[in-house]
Amino acid sequence: MSAARRQMWPLYAAGFTTAFGAHAIAANLGGFSDEAVTSLLVLGGLLALYDGAEVLLKPVFGSLADRIGARPVLLGGLVAFAAASAVYVIADSPGWLWAARLGQGAAASAFSPSASALVARLNPAAKHGRAFGSYGFYKSIGYTLGPLLGGLIVWAGGLRLLFTVLAVLGAAVALWALLAVPVVAPLPKTRQTVLDLARRLTAPAFLGPTAALAAATAALSVGVGFLPVTGRAAGLGTIATGAAVSVLALCAALVQPRAGRALDDGRLTVRTGMIVGLSVTAIGLVAAVLPGLAGVLAGAALIGVGTGLITPLGFAALAASTPAERLGQTMGSAELGRELGDAGGPLLVAGVAVLTTLNWGFATLAALIAGGAVFAFTRGRRPRIVGPGA
Repeated sequence: MSAARRQMWPLYAAGFTTAFGAHAIAANLGGFSDEAVTSLLVLGGLLALYDGAEVLLKPVFGSLADRIGARPVLLGGLVAFAAASAVYVIADSPGWLWAARLGQGAAASAFSPSASALVARLNPAAKHGRAFGSYGFYKSIGYTLGPLLGGLIVWAGGLRLLFTVLAVLGAAVALWALLAVPVVAPLPKTRQTVLDLARRLTAPAFLGPTAALAAATAALSVGVGFLPVTGRAAGLGTIATGAAVSVLALCAALVQPRAGRALDDGRLTVRTGMIVGLSVTAIGLVAAVLPGLAGVLAGAALIGVGTGLITPLGFAALAASTPAERLGQTMGSAELGRELGDAGGPLLVAGVAVLTTLNWGFATLAALIAGGAVFAFTRGRRPRIVGPGA
């Protein structure tokens, strides 16, 4: 294995850790009968803590990574993740579950954008598609295994054992990163005013990819959350609906490395890939309204393929259009956009479903995402991107 590949593996493991940590606990809190989870309101609060911390802190830690270097923030975040997980293992009380979950979210806010920035810094621009495709692949594996493996761990030893596994995982990845990830010194920066930051974060080169990433994450969250509801309404059992969610995550995982390689090889441009990805995602949401298992599986597969196309292209576009000394800030801000999509997509679909039906909720999100594809097509201008994928 080359030295460059050895440097990347701990970053892939960090992506897996944040995805697995988020979904392994989130998917199993509701089925955990204990005084720690006493009502749906408490459950909702525990679920919101992790994402809430990420929304608030990712841009902050991204900027810190630019200032002191991404590697220290990566290592600090992983160590903090392990420590936060260990809090519940040691205390084993309801109050400390809240503290542990909040700590995990804050820690992930540090090491997630730092890992993304290092993926960009440690790879030449001509290989950003491959690098982000592989990073997204392992993150998707974390999303896929989180509910399944997390449920098995909780069944075997309860929620405390799951937090133990997460503590060990965070510590192991931190040690791996310490040994394998090289020191990447922060680059000198020109002074940036608040107005300069606002201009950069409202420029099409940032807004376009970030909006696409937010749309992809919104569709992914809606698929994971509502496809099982559609399946149960059609009389399908939990095994069938669970398989559909696994199909979604697996398709997203398999497509990302291939999309990244196609971008680097010049077989795919960012603009074309985004248009196709958004269109396929919208078609998947429409397919989800079809009756029976066919609709659920078709929706899952198409949403997975569409989001798998969008994700590596979006991050590669952001990396290519951002000064190297501001990568952490850009990645943190883009991750904020993804988190807003993660929360906003299910809220939109649920809100429309309350007023009409779930099918109309799917259709509304599909229309918005299709509108994004149409806008990207009619805009007639490619993202400012450097490299063979331009």
